[in-house]
Amino acid sequence: MTHLRTTVWGPAEFAGFPPRRLVVHGMVTGLLGVTAILGTALVGAWTGLSALADGAGGLACAAALVLYLWWVGAGRALVGAVAVLGVFLALQAPQAAAGVVLAERGRVQPVVVTAVQEGRAPGRESDRYVCSVTDAHGVPLKVRIWRGCGDATRPGDALAVVYDPRGTVPPRGLEPGAGGIGALRDLVSWAAVLGAGCAITVIRSYRLSGQPWAVPGAEQSDGLRRPAGRRVRTCRTAGVSRWRRFTRR
Repeated sequence: MTHLRTTVWGPAEFAGFPPRRLVVHGMVTGLLGVTAILGTALVGAWTGLSALADGAGGLACAAALVLYLWWVGAGRALVGAVAVLGVFLALQAPQAAAGVVLAERGRVQPVVVTAVQEGRAPGRESDRYVCSVTDAHGVPLKVRIWRGCGDATRPGDALAVVYDPRGTVPPRGLEPGAGGIGALRDLVSWAAVLGAGCAITVIRSYRLSGQPWAVPGAEQSDGLRRPAGRRVRTCRTAGVSRWRRFTRR
């Protein structure tokens, strides 16, 4: 049972509260993982790199995070939970990153509705009304607009869309009060859960096997359980002993 618990949930070989360095290690790991996933999506949306803008870069960062947690010997269940959260965050990040880009450098232009259809909007579970629109010169937009398009919208109505002058992200309907922070608001909770999951996973991955503690047996003041048994000589003490024997000759 002990081996099964260690494999599934991690060894967590410390007594009482985890040491401060373990907590810091876990928090840094979670922060770096979340920053990498969101950062790659933002860089891809800002620069137009399709490998990063479509979420592939975020998935690669999530995979690297999972591999690191597996390498440190974390519990399989916790690593699996982090993998699911990381993949979900990586798939949702591109839409939020596009919103940040449009909020920072987007420009507003009026468009004319040519058709209204009921369909599923990107990133939404419920059905929404989507509108096919044309710009002021009569050129149809390649994407359909669902923000600002409702059941009361009719062909010939005017809508406001925000577009990127550089064309790195597709245009979308103008939302009142939308900003750079507002675009990331939906991801804050998922990012916080992923960061907390990474911290817990790293903390519970702590293992004492093979550690050369100078004082075996008893529990020390930092809350770590020292393995019982004979004292293990470290490389430093072994080197000093050899040097002393050499100088006595």
